[in-house]
Amino acid sequence: MNTQIIHEKQSMEYLQWSQIRSSSGTAGSFLKATDDLQKPKKYYKLSQYDTVNGIIGHECVNELIADRLLNILGVEHLHYDLIHAEITVNDKNIETYLCVSEDFKKSGETKTALDTFYEMEHLENETPMDFCIRNGWEKYVYEMLVVDFLILNRDRHGANIEVLRNSKEKTLRLAPVFDHGLSLLFSCQTEKAVDEFDVMQDRPIQCFVGGNSAQKNLELIPKKELPQFHPLKEEHRNELLGGLEGIVPQYLLDKIWDMIWERWLYYEDFCNQK
Repeated sequence: MNTQIIHEKQSMEYLQWSQIRSSSGTAGSFLKATDDLQKPKKYYKLSQYDTVNGIIGHECVNELIADRLLNILGVEHLHYDLIHAEITVNDKNIETYLCVSEDFKKSGETKTALDTFYEMEHLENETPMDFCIRNGWEKYVYEMLVVDFLILNRDRHGANIEVLRNSKEKTLRLAPVFDHGLSLLFSCQTEKAVDEFDVMQDRPIQCFVGGNSAQKNLELIPKKELPQFHPLKEEHRNELLGGLEGIVPQYLLDKIWDMIWERWLYYEDFCNQK
């Protein structure tokens, strides 16, 4: 397993956090920080933050679970670690879990959000999906659509997909799939909300290359090109959720497993029926 949880509390008060409003319309904000002195550069993220109540979400845990799921499925992606840390936000000390990832750019590469790159380079009447196919990125996009269905990612906007270009070597590629925090049961902050959450309900999402339904986005994939992942199995449950006990409630972990497993079974049936 490439991801890890550092349970021992780390002193990270030196990080400077910037506030980024959620693009999904959720209440609260998300704080990010970078450590430019480390090589490769490190990026840190907090779960949903409220100036009154502090850290109120569990999006960082979602990042770790999504990372582990993609490991199992065999999908190239950005890796996240989960760290128990002491940080300072607005002159207040906060003890929390945060996630960290490394810069995915190679030497000489620059990055551009896919929506910006599309606006600069697309042909007349060319959709974002057709644009990606023309550039040879269909396998990436199809895998991403399925993964976003499995975890019900609500926030795959055009800046959550990045184009990496090396002008000198004339290379162009999409960054490893990243940013899965607004997925799973991220909106549930009480046991009652978790209990009432329908794991198969098709909720509105943002998806730059598809529509606003994760379920209907599966239908955008040609039958012969439906991704064939390494299969998810029931024995993978501990690989997905191990070590998270005590970080988030057990009832949340149980529901997250139910969600991923039921959606995986749906996808298997979808592949067989299409």
